[in-house]
Amino acid sequence: MSFQAYLDTIEDKTGLVPRALVDLAKERGYDDPSVKAGTIVRWLADDYGLGRGHAMALVHVIKKGPRISAKHVGTDGSHRDESTELWLDGKATRPAPA
Repeated sequence: MSFQAYLDTIEDKTGLVPRALVDLAKERGYDDPSVKAGTIVRWLADDYGLGRGHAMALVHVIKKGPRISAKHVGTDGSHRDESTELWLDGKATRPAPA
């Protein structure tokens, strides 16, 4: 599953676009470097029913922002992403790939 696909599934499961969850995490102070991933994973599981894999994808965005490695961009594998920049504002508003 691509990184973007994880975020799209999070939107399906929670009804919130990823940016909204990132904003909620920031309000809780979870973007602070001292906050451990496990704290965020527990919050996402307890409040939104997310599993570890989906939660860890969101942890990356909360802690490091929407930029990802180019390792899988443009490949044909199951982890293929279209861009190194993740779209956080919802599937319905994502621009079509170039």
